[in-house]
Amino acid sequence: MKLKIATETEFFCFTAEKMFEFQKFVVLGILTFLVSSSSWLPISEGAKKPVGVARKEDIPYIKCQVCEKLASQLYHQVLSKQSEISPNKISEYQIIELSENVCNLKKQEADWILKIDIVEQGDRLELVEQDAEGQCNSECKTIEHACQEVMGFSDTDVAEYIYTHKPNLDSLVNFLCKDLTKACRKKPPPIPKDRTPGEPFVPKSSKEAEMEKLLRSMQGMPGAPRMKMYSREDLMNQNIGDEDADEDDDDEDDFPKNLGKALNKGKETKKIDWKENVIKRFQEASKTVKRHANTVSYRLRKWWKSKKEELQKRSKSSETEL
Repeated sequence: MKLKIATETEFFCFTAEKMFEFQKFVVLGILTFLVSSSSWLPISEGAKKPVGVARKEDIPYIKCQVCEKLASQLYHQVLSKQSEISPNKISEYQIIELSENVCNLKKQEADWILKIDIVEQGDRLELVEQDAEGQCNSECKTIEHACQEVMGFSDTDVAEYIYTHKPNLDSLVNFLCKDLTKACRKKPPPIPKDRTPGEPFVPKSSKEAEMEKLLRSMQGMPGAPRMKMYSREDLMNQNIGDEDADEDDDDEDDFPKNLGKALNKGKETKKIDWKENVIKRFQEASKTVKRHANTVSYRLRKWWKSKKEELQKRSKSSETEL
């Protein structure tokens, strides 16, 4: 009689699957808490909400200013990263990563774009920095697009320059905006007199800003769906949904509408302080998940090792008897 011993690959595939389900359960728990504690709710990206579109015709008038702010952001973010990892030295790869993300609004490194308002001043467009992040409309998308045009495929070149030469801010601005790119080689043209003004700058509430950062931090967690922000009013009116969604995603896409129906039943939510509760509990939950995952993994490995040795002994004993 021979006993079949599961391979380590089979065993740990099973373990990984269970851990994934556990993490998914934790994510759902966190989302349930968020739903019960806020007038702003995270909803799957499958339910689309109208977003601003970049006004590409405005880019020539702001390109140089965007480049200067981009250089400033790279300079200060590299310093911040170096301070964060000190006494270790920042690597060229880490600088490349910053330069790749600094023009991508889906990344934290591009949060600076959310604070910029495009303002008409005479025959020019000025980039005016605000104290708080604003709603991302067409102006926000225009700045992002201009930033990406400036950076182009130069992210590794500028990262190498920063890593090798460790320039001051003025030197970096000159290198990026005049030497590496043509963003500031000539004066921007005057804007057309019939230019349609952009939207007014609308600051985000502190709760909304915190929620968006929280959702973004959850994007890398296994089991966490892609999320966007929708207000309670949107859910109540059911002004969301994606008619073109795949049939396989029906359950996920119905979630916003189902949640809206549930809210319409009159279930009251509690008002709580976001900083002291949502962020704190999420951080605690994340630490708990990591701690339990490590503990479970260690115990499973230890148990599997002893079990495997025991099964091998039984197998040898059975062969001897035969």
